[in-house]
Amino acid sequence: MLANAHRIVVKVGSSSLTSIKGGISEESLTALADALAAKRNTGTEIILVSSGAIAAGLAPLGLAKRPRDLATQQAAASVGQGLLMARYTQAFGAHGVTVSQVLLTAEDLMRRSQHTNAFRALNRLLSLGVVPVVNENDTVATHEIRFGDNDRLAALVAHLVRADALVLLSDVDSLYDGPPSLGAKRIPLVEGAHDLDGVSIGKTGKAGVGTGGMLTKVEAASMAAGSGIHALVTSTPNAAAALNGEDVGTWFTVNGARKPVRLLWLAHVASVQGRLVLDDGAVKAIRHHRTSLLPAGISAVHGDFEAGDAVEIAGADGTVVARGLVNYSSAELPQMLGRSTRDLGEALGSGYDREVVHVDDLVLV
Repeated sequence: MLANAHRIVVKVGSSSLTSIKGGISEESLTALADALAAKRNTGTEIILVSSGAIAAGLAPLGLAKRPRDLATQQAAASVGQGLLMARYTQAFGAHGVTVSQVLLTAEDLMRRSQHTNAFRALNRLLSLGVVPVVNENDTVATHEIRFGDNDRLAALVAHLVRADALVLLSDVDSLYDGPPSLGAKRIPLVEGAHDLDGVSIGKTGKAGVGTGGMLTKVEAASMAAGSGIHALVTSTPNAAAALNGEDVGTWFTVNGARKPVRLLWLAHVASVQGRLVLDDGAVKAIRHHRTSLLPAGISAVHGDFEAGDAVEIAGADGTVVARGLVNYSSAELPQMLGRSTRDLGEALGSGYDREVVHVDDLVLV
């Protein structure tokens, strides 16, 4: 599949490109650029989602470890992003390939106009033969609105650009059914969640410079496969072999249909600010008839949220059935519960005759 793919999103982690002591690894970055440029020069469109900006900025700033506070992370990213792009420009340029920098925030995929513009820009860059290098815009991102890790960002970008495949590279060559040091076996193929039953998946990387680990790779690969995009998890040294279609890593085959990127963000990435509890009739209407959520079906409101925030939607037994973007704040909703939109419009004004969550802003989970 990868050997014949027309458009591929490749994600590489900080641990594959940088170290705390040495900054950017010239050898690792050049080897990766060599593999991707070779594939690009055969006519395949490549988008590289690259971590490493914060890690690359640590050594120049004299920082001994990845900072925990947001301001210092942003400072490190500001320094490191330029260094990283300079190295990519040089490494890809040796093969006659031009790269560009694309920095995204979660809001760029939340809002329809912004993700449409992001798609157009990336699509145009690809048509011009450029390899876009994408990263989260760490310098301006906030704790409240961020992707959390670049694995999920890569899965969302793959959907945004309608890629044929997603390749997630790290310092681990494959997913195993247990600790490799104890003789565990490689898992070559995942066709669905059942193939991961009983598999212990590590949560952190080795190098201490990234935010993800094998768990985030599996989550991102599963997100992609469940939404119509094949995914491969393997190590960065295997990049060339993987792009040539060799049997390396763990392949996640498609097991679901493509979804709008905004709903994918809502289902997997959005930070939930509250919960709406529904009666049985409303749960049935949402789950089986794909309707908007009206005030009449809500029995309780939990949390502190504003209009436009993401909330969980649960049944009376606590089972979460959906996520959605709410049209009212937690302060407004209590007076609306159990009432029809017509009644609310007459009693409170025309602004209160809307759905609590529109069907276009709702995703089943």
